[in-house]
Amino acid sequence: MLNESRRRAYLTAMQVVNWLPRTELPFAAPSRPQLLAPLPPVEISVPEPVAASVAPVIEAASFRAVVERPKVEVSRPSLASTRTNAVTEEVAAPAPVKAAAVPPPRFALQLLRAGRCLLLVELPTGEAFQSRDPAYLLLKDMLRAAGLPDAPQIIGEPVRWPLLVRGQLDQGPEAARDFVQGFVLARLEDEPCACLWLIGLPSVRFAGEANAESFNRELQIEGLGAAWALPGLELLMDEPQRKADVWTAMRRLMTRWKTIEE
Repeated sequence: MLNESRRRAYLTAMQVVNWLPRTELPFAAPSRPQLLAPLPPVEISVPEPVAASVAPVIEAASFRAVVERPKVEVSRPSLASTRTNAVTEEVAAPAPVKAAAVPPPRFALQLLRAGRCLLLVELPTGEAFQSRDPAYLLLKDMLRAAGLPDAPQIIGEPVRWPLLVRGQLDQGPEAARDFVQGFVLARLEDEPCACLWLIGLPSVRFAGEANAESFNRELQIEGLGAAWALPGLELLMDEPQRKADVWTAMRRLMTRWKTIEE
């Protein structure tokens, strides 16, 4: 048990000025009656308008305190990790695929004149015709069957594509078409013709802007006029059955140049 002097020393150290024990303490000094008297209630007067405006605010605050849910914090990635992920995605992304370059077409064409017809003929070997070449002999037979001179006049040097082995010049299919059409158009300006024979797939493709499905058909080419698409001389020698279709188409178109000759 603490005596009165030590008890007051503890209370002073705890900065307790007034205190009231729950039970009677032994060796304690008698209590002062004024300390045991109950304190009078403190009344705070609030104006009615203020009280009316404060009451809803207090109720709303208490309601929000009741219904407000605890916030859940979501951990965000650090700036360093974001940069690391970005670098990883960039490295993992596939490189753009470049379009494959289209190789330049390869062909050799010879322009000839037989009567009122121009012939743009594919050279099977890539070299100029010789008098005893089988392909040239077949061409002479076709001209005789069409009623045209069988000794055609060679016009200019053969057109060989690509023009250059090396260099930055565009030598793709579109450039080849423009070159071949320009070459033929220049000769037509010198002397027109009744019909332009396109013999061989390169002639049909780059002068007539058509394909093998147009063989034995008449074409209307802008700037070049009427043209006739035929299979190549080498193809006719390898597949003789095609000659019947050529003859049928020739009979249908023969009046075009025969009328002009007469």
